[in-house]
Order: sequence, then structure tokens, then C-alpha cells
Amino acid sequence: MLTAQPFASSTTWATALNDTQFWSSLAQTFLPPYVNTCRWFAGKARQQTAFSVQTVHALPFTDTDVAYLVILDVSYASGLPERYLLPLSFITDRDAQNLSFFLADIPEKGHVGNATLGGQSGTLIDAIYDDRFRQALFAGIQHNQTLSQTEGELTFHKGNGLDDGEGVLNSQVLPVDSSNSAMVFGDKYFLKLYRKLFSETNPEVDMVAFLTDESSFDHIPAFGGSIVWKHDGTDVTLGMIQRMVANDRDSWAQTGDYLNDFLYAVPQRIFSIREDVFDKVELLAKRTGEMHCALYKPNANPEFAPEPFTDDYRDFLIQRFEDLLERRYNLLIDNYTKLDPQAQRLAWVFMEAREMIDTFIADFRSRSIDSLRIRIHGDYHLGQVLAVTNADNADDFVIIDFEGEPESSISERKIKHSPLKDVAGMIRSYHYAVSAKLFNSAETEGLNPEHLQRVSDRWFFLIRDTFLDAYFNVFGTPHPLFKNNNETNFLLLIYLLEKAVYELGYEISYRPSWVKIPLKGIIDVIREIEKIRLSDGTDVPDVPMLQTGLLQRT
Repeated sequence: MLTAQPFASSTTWATALNDTQFWSSLAQTFLPPYVNTCRWFAGKARQQTAFSVQTVHALPFTDTDVAYLVILDVSYASGLPERYLLPLSFITDRDAQNLSFFLADIPEKGHVGNATLGGQSGTLIDAIYDDRFRQALFAGIQHNQTLSQTEGELTFHKGNGLDDGEGVLNSQVLPVDSSNSAMVFGDKYFLKLYRKLFSETNPEVDMVAFLTDESSFDHIPAFGGSIVWKHDGTDVTLGMIQRMVANDRDSWAQTGDYLNDFLYAVPQRIFSIREDVFDKVELLAKRTGEMHCALYKPNANPEFAPEPFTDDYRDFLIQRFEDLLERRYNLLIDNYTKLDPQAQRLAWVFMEAREMIDTFIADFRSRSIDSLRIRIHGDYHLGQVLAVTNADNADDFVIIDFEGEPESSISERKIKHSPLKDVAGMIRSYHYAVSAKLFNSAETEGLNPEHLQRVSDRWFFLIRDTFLDAYFNVFGTPHPLFKNNNETNFLLLIYLLEKAVYELGYEISYRPSWVKIPLKGIIDVIREIEKIRLSDGTDVPDVPMLQTGLLQRT
């Protein structure tokens, strides 16, 4: 989207790199209106106080043509500032004719605005839409280039997933709006340019590179290389390239398809699950276990070496969960009247179980735990798994998107957890798949909600147990990641409870009709906590038991 007023400067584009006044003027007047239209800019809803450019990198195409990777700093009235990557290219009117470069081929969202620089008129564009820029990025990775800059250097690193001698491949920008930008090369490679930057390496690059280069796990898009800005002892990840994966759909969509037959049978009070549903669940559980085995490397560098459940880790997890729990209780109370009767009853049971949850967390703080922690996926659910056909023409899965929890800091995303945190994420995703289908479909509209809940539970528990059995079969026993069944069950409940409580906030705020899904997940975990409490003989008289009587309609 073009800005209202063209930008003018006596500075030519070729000599703009070290002209601080040029970039200051551009940042203060020209770039803010454009950036606020971009999907990748996360600060649109915040009160912005300043835009500035402190760092600019040059990426030359030829002796005279260049694109600039602008590091844009954004300050706000409250909260921490943010840093974004905005690559810019200048297409003069003459270039558009002589290079057969047609601006009409660039989508409107790629047009930053009209400009006259050093007497030449033209258009500033987001450089990802300039094929010369895309080819320069690809060539840099292919040849392991290092480009010295005014501040540090740009380092291009080639990974094992990029074939030698590729040469020039046709490239294009994928027409999707997300928090990053995606380019493809020869329908063979996928390059992700990170827009929001952090003062350390991106966890996704660390994870994909480790799995590709340090293990035999090949159910991810292989790591082809990265683009890193190195300065003052800090590595800032700007981009990563991977092999492309031909896929049918993600596993959320696939699971929804499998649920259709089940859904259509429910009104006839027929309970049926196709056998191949269990086959798919078992296969995904196997691939999940294989991923965690690949990440378990006792002799790896410190960033990936397994660690015990230290006091510091427990304090971190407990503090985060207690803060989350307090916010969710307050949110639930404030929005209680918006919930349907079934959700209200579940909410009451959850609120009445506060003391039991607190006792469970206290047990986690002091209980002896011998299982180990490793780097994990961190944001694992059905939408992060692609359904593919493998080399043997059989159904299979590829796991994607290792960036971690979106709301966590980069440092937090690199914290090692039990792999059961990923398992909990997938179990919760299956619970969502069946619950959303049953409670929000025309086929089941008007059916008794308690009946639907019982049907949903039966399907989910079968799938959950199938997944867990197949997952643990990958490891064998004993395995250092899991001391014994009692400890494994306890840790799984910790992560399931955290995940369901986390989900509750989103549903209350954006989908009140779905609140019963995480609430039911929370109640299921509390039931299991109660079983542990009774079997351990740790009953505390002052802590009431689960008030399941509240679930009955009056």
C-alpha cells in the first residue's frame, strides 16, 4: 500500500548505506504508515512512540544494484521496544523498463511507496518481491558467504539439506500472510525470512539444524541453511532455508476428516471408529517418540545435552503456572455469566478444586524426580504435523514449525522440558479435535450436551491411550527420560494441566462457546490428581475432594 506522500532525497540509492540522515528521515516519516499495514508487524495495536533505524546491511546484486536489510527499531508508550527486519529494494522507472521488471507483478502489500532518490524517480518495495534479492540470499547460503557490514557481518551458512551446485532456481514469494515471510526456490526449497528479531539465535534454526545434522531423524523438512547477523558477540537469526515437503494437509484437517464418519453416526447412537484412525494415531506417536529420541543426546553440546529436574527449573515452571492459574481464575469469574450452563458447572468444579491443585503443585516442588529434560518442539499439536506420502508410497508424517510457544520469550523457548510436554500438547490437540467437531456441528445440534460429552470422552480416551502406548513403545524400558510409570504419569499431569489452563484464557476471550473444551480437560486432570492423592496415602484432611456433584444438572 503506497504512502500518501512520495519520499524525496538528494541521496542516491547506491550511496545510501551510511547516510544516517537518509534512514532517519525514512523511518520517521515514510516507513511507519507502511509497516502498520503489514501482517508481520505485531505492534499495530500498541501506542507507538518512535520508529528508528540504527542498523542497515547491504546485499549487492551487481556492482551498481543493491538491496538493504533495514533493522527497524520500534518504541512504544509502554512495554519493551521491538526490532523488525524490513528488506528494501529501489526500482527506478528506468529499471522497470530496461530489466523487464514490471511493478504490476508485485502485490500491493509489497509496494512501500513512490520515491525520488538522487534525481531518479521510482518505487521502494519490500525486497522479497525482487527476484534479484531472492537469488542473492540463495546464492549466499549456497556458497557459505560472509559479508562484512558497517556493524558486524552477515553470515550465510549452508546445511546438509541443500544440494551442491544448484545454480539459479526459479523463485517466488508464497502468497500467505503470517508473522514471517516465505519464499520458494525451484519448488524444492522453502526460505523463511524472520521479521521480528531477537538478540539470539532462533530456536527453530537450532532445532532443525540439530535434527538434520546430528541425528538420523528425517521426518522434518531438512535444514538447508541460515542467514545470521553477527555483531558484538551476538548472533541474530534473519532467515532459514529448508527442503520443501509435498503434503496433503496438516494432521488437524486429516483428523477432522476421520471424525466425519464418527460424527454422522452419533445421532443414530452408533459408536464407530475406522481402524485406520488408530493406525494413524500410532504412527504419529511413533514419529513423536523418534523425534524425542533424536533430541536425547547425552554427549551433545550444552545447548542440547539432557539435564535433570533442577530446583531452578521447578521454580520457573511453578511460578509461571501459578501466575497463569491466577489470571485464568480471575478471567473465569469475570466472564462466568457468558458461559452456557454446562460450562458453568465445569467452571465451578475447577474453582472449587483450587486447593487440590495448589497441593499438587506443592508436591511437584518437593517430590523426588529422576527423569531428564531435553530440548523439545515446544508448540506441538496436530496443526504442526503434515500428512505426507513417503518414498515407499505409504502414509507418513513430517513435523514442522519448531519456533516454540508464540507467547514465550526466545530464552524461554530454549528451556529444556520433559518430552511429555510435547505429548501433552498433542493429547490436548486430539481432545480439541473431537470436542470441537461434536459440539459445533449441525449434525449434533439439539442433542443432549451430557450425551455428547460422554461420546466425546469415549472417543478421546481411546485415542489418547493408543497414542501413549505407541509413544512409550519407541523408548523401551528403562529409559533415562522416564524413570518409571508413576513418575511419568505425574509429570504428564503437570504438563496437561498447564496446557489446558493456558487454553482456557484464549477460549474465554475469543470463543466462549468452546470454553467447555479446556475446562473438561482440566477436570479430567484433576480426577487423575485425586487418584494419585489417594493411592499415595497423602490425603490432606483440610483439602476437599473433587466436587463432581456440581456437574449434575439441578
